Amino acid sequence: MKFRKNKQKAQTKSVSFKRGNPKKRKSQAGILGPSLKSMLRVLGIVGTLCGIALGLVLLERYVGKTTSTSTDDMRPELVDVPAWVSEPLKEKVYAAAEGYGENPILDEDAALSVQHHIVEQIPWLDEVKVRINHGRLYIAGRWRKPVALIKSGPFQFYVDLEQVALDYVPMPHLTIVEVTGLSPTITVPPLGEVWPRNDLAAAIQILDRLNKMDATQTPDKPLLQEIDHIDVSNYKGRQNSNQAHIILYSKDNTEILWGAEIGTWQRHLESTDEEKLAKLYHYYETYGSLSGRAKFINLYDPRDKVPLPIDRY
Repeated sequence: MKFRKNKQKAQTKSVSFKRGNPKKRKSQAGILGPSLKSMLRVLGIVGTLCGIALGLVLLERYVGKTTSTSTDDMRPELVDVPAWVSEPLKEKVYAAAEGYGENPILDEDAALSVQHHIVEQIPWLDEVKVRINHGRLYIAGRWRKPVALIKSGPFQFYVDLEQVALDYVPMPHLTIVEVTGLSPTITVPPLGEVWPRNDLAAAIQILDRLNKMDATQTPDKPLLQEIDHIDVSNYKGRQNSNQAHIILYSKDNTEILWGAEIGTWQRHLESTDEEKLAKLYHYYETYGSLSGRAKFINLYDPRDKVPLPIDRY
């Protein structure tokens, strides 16, 4: 019996040695278990927060991109715009087109509303047509290009070849010559309407001829860039019939004596209009400038003979 008891004790000890101390193992599990769970919980929270932050960033970028694209898509598009039209002038058209904002639905009524606003507010565009295609407005029309600047008291405005009055917008990239000496007037013309003045028409005709000559004779260095203003104060000799009726002035105030209005040279026994142009461009090409070499350049005296230009206007 004693031997059997000792054998049982030995077996018990042997089993206890292999499994270790149950109390100690349970104590270690109690310490590591909560720590591991806490760490995993913290990592889970951090991961969740990072995911939310990343999602917000991506959402912000998507919304910003969508908004930008939507704004660009909603903005009207100008069709067949000439290269000389400046950005400020385009912005005036866009601002006028925003009048359809009362009706957010782009339909034929909205197109007619935009067209009405542009016709009323933008004299620079004639024959305006507004259409809708794929949910976007398209604006087309004939652009009026300014050729002359008029200053009347505190007011200044442009006129085009048809003498339509245009509101003043800075155009430093265009050569626009001021017309002075117009007969006094009490009122200035309404914008977008023709200003029917014969002295202004005479100045515009000359400026148009010079512009066409520049295109064929001196495209790299236009002569018009050296013209400061054109004076019509003696139009039809209303101040002195013996003096040149129309005079151009260069940047350094050199007088260019043109003479009578275009088409009337024979009445005043002057050089023909073609000869006047030939003399002027011969002088310009010879000396490279209209300034600094003469007090005045006489174009209307028929006794001065110079060859006609090869490429006539």
